[in-house]
Amino acid sequence: MPATRAFSVRRMVVRASSALLAVERIALMGLMYLLTGLILVNVVTRYSHFPIYWIDESAVYCVVWLTFVGASAMTRLRLDFAVTMLTERLSPRAQKIAKVISTGLVVVFGLALIITCVLWMDPIGLARAGFDGRKLAAETFNFLYTERTQTLNWPTWVVYLTLPIFAVSMTVHGLANLLEDLELVPRTSPKGFALSELDGVN
Repeated sequence: MPATRAFSVRRMVVRASSALLAVERIALMGLMYLLTGLILVNVVTRYSHFPIYWIDESAVYCVVWLTFVGASAMTRLRLDFAVTMLTERLSPRAQKIAKVISTGLVVVFGLALIITCVLWMDPIGLARAGFDGRKLAAETFNFLYTERTQTLNWPTWVVYLTLPIFAVSMTVHGLANLLEDLELVPRTSPKGFALSELDGVN
């Protein structure tokens, strides 16, 4: 029973990673279309001398979200950069160990980023303050929930949500990769991404 339960948990992590990757694929396509549309509208309105002042900021935030979502997907697709000057000279067993260590460090970084985001966004402190951003700022000098963007006038915490989302998704992808590297689960090919064997760097 314990072995079966452990295998079930491992499969659950891989399935969660696959589901996240599918959502990220749709999000990436949507953000690319949105960014293209924003740039085209910006060009047309500026050329016609009727610029829309909030489009520049929208495009910047679109690129930010696109970057973090794409970085998370690249983690699962193993398209992150790797320096192989040392590892390519190691034996196959040593290369496998180095790969496991590298993937483990990705998980550690993701967990550290989750902790950092919790400390920064302070959801417990916000709840204690009755979800009043001004009260939280007065008590902790954390002005995250009182600031707004310059032209869109959105709450900045909405834009910054990409960081905790990225931290969680990267950690899940890193765990799935680690389980595959340790050969605890069979390696699965990503759906919806046409990758050749030369596309993967790590």
